[in-house]
Amino acid sequence: MRTVIAGGHGQIALRLERLISARGDSAVGLIRNPAQADDLREAGAEPVVLDLESATADDVAAALAGAHAAVFAAGAGPGSSVERKQTVDRDAAVLLADAAERAGVRRFLVVSSMGADAKAEGKDPVFTAYLRAKGAADDAIRARTALDWTILRPGALTDDAGTGRVLLSDRTGRGPVPRDDVAAVLLALLDAPAAAGRTLELISGDTDIAAAVGQLA
Repeated sequence: MRTVIAGGHGQIALRLERLISARGDSAVGLIRNPAQADDLREAGAEPVVLDLESATADDVAAALAGAHAAVFAAGAGPGSSVERKQTVDRDAAVLLADAAERAGVRRFLVVSSMGADAKAEGKDPVFTAYLRAKGAADDAIRARTALDWTILRPGALTDDAGTGRVLLSDRTGRGPVPRDDVAAVLLALLDAPAAAGRTLELISGDTDIAAAVGQLA
């Protein structure tokens, strides 16, 4: 199984790449900075330098050739401008979806954000733009009939060691979740057809990840 991960140098992406590689599958990480390539190789992934802010759908589709799944785990990151929330968190997600359709890659996972909403309101203009961009991307992907999509909306991300126990549901309420566990849930969702067409929230909880994903059926 070959999985292509956009935002391949992100903290969740690197964890996911390690997990995919550890089970003997192929992970490809899309990165914009060639200097990050060695980190991906160390994680067991194949680095592909491709800037999603300037690439075309055909460029990205070429990178997806032969893949079984695509994961959007990119983000403009803390400190980025309102404009980059649009070009990365919204536009790049839609671009990856366009490319997946062209390449015939049906399984499509998105790392979104709890509270994502195209009409979000808030006092912080940059964070509000982030939630709106994520929400607009989620809306665009939910409209796709050629993709078996799943949108994952984690709670507050932490660098604590993963516990392997989560709460995964349509609505969970707010709470923290380690990035380790987000990556492990993404790995399980890749192999979970029952999760297709679902927008799911994720926080730490009491249920083993395999059981939590299995309950989606």
